[in-house]
Amino acid sequence: MRLLHTSDWHLGRTLHGENMLAHQAAFLDWLLAQAVSHEVHAVVVAGDVYDRAVPPLDAVAVLDRALRGFAAARIPVLITSGNHDSAVRLGFGSRLSELAGVHLRTAVADIARPVILADEHGDVAVYGIPYLLPDAVMADLGADRSHASVLAAATRLIRADADGRGIGRTVVAAHAFVTGAMPSDSERDIRVGGIGDTPASVFAGLSYVALGHVHGQQDVSSGAAGTTVRYCGSPLAFSFSERHHAKSVTLAEIDEAGQVTTARLATPVPRPLREVRGKLDDLLARSDAADAGLAGAWVKVVLTDPVRPASPMERLRQKWPHTLVLDFEPEGALSGSATDLRRLARSADPVEICGLFVEYTSGGPADEDQRAVLRDVIEAVQHRDPTERPGDPELVGAVLAGPADRTGPAEGTDPAERAGLADRAGLAARPDRSGLDEAGSVDEWLANAGRSADWLTQAELELAFPEPDSAPASSKPAGSAPAGSAPAGSTPAGRKPGRGKRAGRKPAAA
Repeated sequence: MRLLHTSDWHLGRTLHGENMLAHQAAFLDWLLAQAVSHEVHAVVVAGDVYDRAVPPLDAVAVLDRALRGFAAARIPVLITSGNHDSAVRLGFGSRLSELAGVHLRTAVADIARPVILADEHGDVAVYGIPYLLPDAVMADLGADRSHASVLAAATRLIRADADGRGIGRTVVAAHAFVTGAMPSDSERDIRVGGIGDTPASVFAGLSYVALGHVHGQQDVSSGAAGTTVRYCGSPLAFSFSERHHAKSVTLAEIDEAGQVTTARLATPVPRPLREVRGKLDDLLARSDAADAGLAGAWVKVVLTDPVRPASPMERLRQKWPHTLVLDFEPEGALSGSATDLRRLARSADPVEICGLFVEYTSGGPADEDQRAVLRDVIEAVQHRDPTERPGDPELVGAVLAGPADRTGPAEGTDPAERAGLADRAGLAARPDRSGLDEAGSVDEWLANAGRSADWLTQAELELAFPEPDSAPASSKPAGSAPAGSAPAGSTPAGRKPGRGKRAGRKPAAA
């Protein structure tokens, strides 16, 4: 019995913005050719057919074309849903598609419903376990709230069905994270209650377990008491953490006794993935001989310049056109992300917080001139009259620009020149705060702050606070409107139509 085991197609997924659908379609054409040339009895797809629960229309068309090809070649296909798929959408029309040899296993009710294949040694039962979210299926399976418990329950159903049919050779496709597997950055976390893995021992007694979810091909049979438990891996790389993977599908052969031998069939690689690290000028100065293969590869660049250089991505793409990712890890960095968060949490000064942002984006701390500009702008914004026309955004940007980025009128660091530029940008100087703390009333405080009492009234109208009831509920006539309310069908004064609770919408449960 020969089976072709594949998983994690993730149709519709992109690689850092690069459309992968044409490469995914090419892989499916290749897969059909391999299935025909190796004369397999079936193709087993262990979940994550699509990348999203609602896939793009083009991805649906690619899958439709691929399945039509397998049906025309009379090669049965068993497909389970993964954690990226919508089980309901993927399983639509499953009974109809079985007539064409496409067997969709996306529901708990179908776990113990096998596809029966036959060879010269007898029958082989192939079962599909869809991705089982414990919270959704534990009641149906009589299991506890864990991946291990629901998978163990599903496997018991399969063993019982195979025993009832008198079939000793069993294959199970499942989408799960088995203990000991080596993940990559591109798999979605499926932990429940902090635990996401399942021991391979839950599959003991089966012949072959075709796994999906982990994108690197690997054997995880340890502890499964003779059962072959294997990830075939994704056919394409979906993150740079997979750049060292040898992508493949698995050809599994099951003998008369149920013993399994496997071989890997290398999948087509549209472009290799490469990562380079160094200072920008050093990378750009490297010879073409030293960069053999980078021009045709998808590239991730990690810059180590102490200060972020200008236009790095544009310059890198002139040398390596398929550069997709640019990271910045300066040598001798002043702080890491965890340290940055701690510093940010300790800071209450807006100038200091903006200074940390300058440090993060430029690779070095803000100098005194930059801090002075930040202080002027922050204070001006804090005390600007909201009725004034906002300033010119280009000039605001010029005020905020660091010395290395300034051109034209922002050149230089003279305080008078900077103040004039701030005025043109609509950023007024900080008003005199004297008298604010000594105010004896709200009106006096508003007057000292440069605002009138009309401002507060307008704010109240915009917020449309409800009027407090002046009379107790027992004294109101039955059916009368609350005090201060508007007639039915009208909009309360000061409240804009459409504000507040939406008509006919029930309040959220407590």
